[in-house]
Amino acid sequence: QVQLTESGGGLVHTGDSLRLSCAASGRAFPSLALGWFRQSPGKEREFLASISLTAGDIYYGSSAEGRFIISRDNAKNTGYLDLNSLEPADTAVYFCAAGMGYGLGYVEGPSQDPNLYDYWGQGTQVTVSS
Repeated sequence: QVQLTESGGGLVHTGDSLRLSCAASGRAFPSLALGWFRQSPGKEREFLASISLTAGDIYYGSSAEGRFIISRDNAKNTGYLDLNSLEPADTAVYFCAAGMGYGLGYVEGPSQDPNLYDYWGQGTQVTVSS
């Protein structure tokens, strides 16, 4: 069993940056693809970014493209999502997820599907004020 714990959220202003971290328990992290999603009240969970086991394949959702950067450090069992040029529309709970399903991390379609991830963190709140 893998447990994921997000951190790094908070209250920031428009144009600020944040680094979210996703710490994984156990030794399975290097064998898992990693994804980041977010969810606002009344909205569906939105795909932001995914990264394959060795970071050779990275995909971004439209909201993240050009502003957010996903990375991972397998030696530290930790994934990251750098949020830049934040806007009030980025206010949401941000989740990291991990899994080893077919194509996860390597193929864009599956990597964007939250149902294919096996493990989820509890989420971290990001609030952007204008």
